[in-house]
Order: sequence, then structure tokens, then C-alpha cells
Amino acid sequence: MINTVIFDMDGVIVDTEPVHHYAYHQHFKHLNIDVTGEMYASFTGNSTKNVYQRLKETFDILDEVENLVQKKRSLFNDAFDEKEDLDLLPGVRELIVDLHSNGMQLILASSASKVTIERVFKRFSLHQYFTHIVSGEDFPKSKPHPAIFEHAASLSLAPKEECVIIEDSTNGIKAANAAGIYCIGYISENSRLQELAGADIVVNHFNDLSFKRIKNLK
Repeated sequence: MINTVIFDMDGVIVDTEPVHHYAYHQHFKHLNIDVTGEMYASFTGNSTKNVYQRLKETFDILDEVENLVQKKRSLFNDAFDEKEDLDLLPGVRELIVDLHSNGMQLILASSASKVTIERVFKRFSLHQYFTHIVSGEDFPKSKPHPAIFEHAASLSLAPKEECVIIEDSTNGIKAANAAGIYCIGYISENSRLQELAGADIVVNHFNDLSFKRIKNLK
């Protein structure tokens, strides 16, 4: 029986990937670095800090990681505020409300920064549904390292065996597997290049999930 659902955010609750893509690539142009599509896809599930640590190791970038992170976040925030058509992914609000109204504990575990999570949660009035918010910026290693999910599970009122994770990325699913937590893979529009075979089940739409189905997983 499942009693806690741990949600990823980007690509699961809201599709901010186009905004991140724009902000990153504007910054890449400024830094005069050539980041391939394959390398960019490998960043999915990583914190912004870890992305820039990798970029510094790969390219000859003199700026400090923290300065690079702040510049990218500034570009993201400007683009986020200007993007009027940004919305929650189809069916996810209905699923969140269904789970919450039936007493399921909801926890967010996202690689996004606290500032970005707060912008999303405030814009879409999500605070009321989640008991805890866990940001990847608090952990030295990003997904596929399991630390963020292990911590999220420790905040659950139920044991880890009664938790489930919803993820859309290869790195996120690997992290869920490493944490030993049941994982639902969600095929989002921007996760087409992601390998979800490691998930326990895979869904194409949140209409395929409900409190009743999730409660009785395992």
C-alpha cells in the first residue's frame, strides 16, 4: 500500500524545460561554448550548480560556479515571468488534488533551486497540497545519486516501502532505483530522449493514474 507520493517537478508537474533551454543557451552564447544536444540532454535531473561544475571541467571557463549559476537563474527568471502560456502539465493538477483529498502525503523532490520551486508553487498555488519541498541545491551530488530521494522518503510519515516516486528523466529513475523506492516513469513532451525502462511502470498521461491505482501499487 502506498501512502506517500514523491513528485519531481520539471517535466512532471510543470514543463519549464523550454524556459531552462532558452536561459542555458543564451548563457552558452555569452560564454562562447558549444554544448551539443547530447550533452545538454545529459544535464536532465542535475542541479544548476552541478551543470556548471561539469561545464567548467569540459570548457575553459574562468568564472566561478556560483557566478555562472546566478547569471543563468537571472536569465531563467526573466524568461519565466514573461512566458504567459506556461502551465501545469495536462492532468497533473487533477491527480494532485485527487491524491491530497484522499489523504495521500505529497512531497516534492526536485533538482531545481528553491527560488525556482517557489516561483512555480506560488504561480500555480501548489503549497497547500505538499507537506515538504526538497531542493537539489541542498545536496552536493545530483540525480542519479539517490540522496535527494532518500531525504524525501525520510520526511514521509510512512516507511520508504510505502512511498512512490514520479519521474520523467533517466537520471531521476536511476536515483529512485538506487534509493530502493518504487518509481513511476512519466513520458513528458521533453523526455523523449530519456530512457525510462528502469521505472517500475511507465505512463503516457496523468489520466492513467489516480489515488486508487497508486494506493494499491506493489
